[in-house]
Amino acid sequence: MAKSKKFKNAILQIHLWLGLATGLVVFIVSVTGCIYVFEEEIRDLTQKDKLYVPVQQKPFVGLAPIIENYKKASKNAKLTTIRINNARPDATVIVSGGKKNDYYFNPYTAELVTKAKPDWLHVDEDLHRTLLLGEPGKFIMNWSVVIFVIMLISGWVLWFPNQMRLLRQSLTIKWNASFKRVNYDLHNVLGFYSSWILIIVALSGLYFGFDSVKKGATFLTGTKLTKPVSVAASAKPFSQDSLPQRYDQIYSAAMLQYPGAKETALSIRKTGELRLRIIYPSEFSRKQNVFYFDPATMQMSKYKLYRNFKLADKLESSNYDLHTGQMFGLFGKILAFIASLISASLPVTGLIIWLKKKKKTKKKKVVPVLKREPALTV
Repeated sequence: MAKSKKFKNAILQIHLWLGLATGLVVFIVSVTGCIYVFEEEIRDLTQKDKLYVPVQQKPFVGLAPIIENYKKASKNAKLTTIRINNARPDATVIVSGGKKNDYYFNPYTAELVTKAKPDWLHVDEDLHRTLLLGEPGKFIMNWSVVIFVIMLISGWVLWFPNQMRLLRQSLTIKWNASFKRVNYDLHNVLGFYSSWILIIVALSGLYFGFDSVKKGATFLTGTKLTKPVSVAASAKPFSQDSLPQRYDQIYSAAMLQYPGAKETALSIRKTGELRLRIIYPSEFSRKQNVFYFDPATMQMSKYKLYRNFKLADKLESSNYDLHTGQMFGLFGKILAFIASLISASLPVTGLIIWLKKKKKTKKKKVVPVLKREPALTV
């Protein structure tokens, strides 16, 4: 019994000091993540004028005129990403040139609908990933999540009651008790319930941040990530078509050969390589085909199709959906939202518990000085 108490006290100290060290970061990442879970719904609700145009009985105008108009509107700014919502023909085509502006184009006429700087949801995402500090912030965030995983595990150890008769008490909040007891229950009980979701959210976050975690997860699937299939260099001479026309041809050919997409993104990678990613409707594991094109010739260099995916590939492609709860639809998003909200409360309730204990300890140390009665004299 004494050994068990010593062990729990050691775990308590680890839990306490790690919590105090990373509490603010955990609060920030939890609140921002909580908001970003419903990013799509928030945008649909607040940005309809940018995201959609009146429906017309016309086909998609194509990428060539949209890119030409982007070059005019942006004064030949570098193009980095084109996003197309294939699920809705009235959705604007979003063209980005980095972090400066997003340009929204009419899918029927290629006319510029509006341009806008990255909104508060972009800021929220950046705060969630890097604390708005770039690479140093990413480093802090990644290791804070590692510490958070350790805290979740230590929290399980501390939550488990010493006697089974106290199990029910550890699973319920005593609302009619004192503030101190209610606060303790909010930390202990809600932390326990949410921890099962938070451990998945945290580990999927580490999958993004550390190659070693990615390799470990791949190893546990018992499969290896499928390498993109290389395509032999085409014998055709360099195309004389303009770059916008080549983009248009690549996109049109992909839609014809691999129909049924719900969204498509063309992006320029740091190497200059063009990547075309096509995402399809799916129930759990994300279905996506990815194609890569040589920057000089715009000929396909390699590709990866979801029909060839192994378990490791499915985990890689679905990790974002798992992290945000999207994998399980609206129900999954609501669970992720509630768990993140509770996660944001844990540093607050934990700090209150620590302050209350600290105050109590100080009171115990104060020993009252008794006044001596004057001695009787004869």
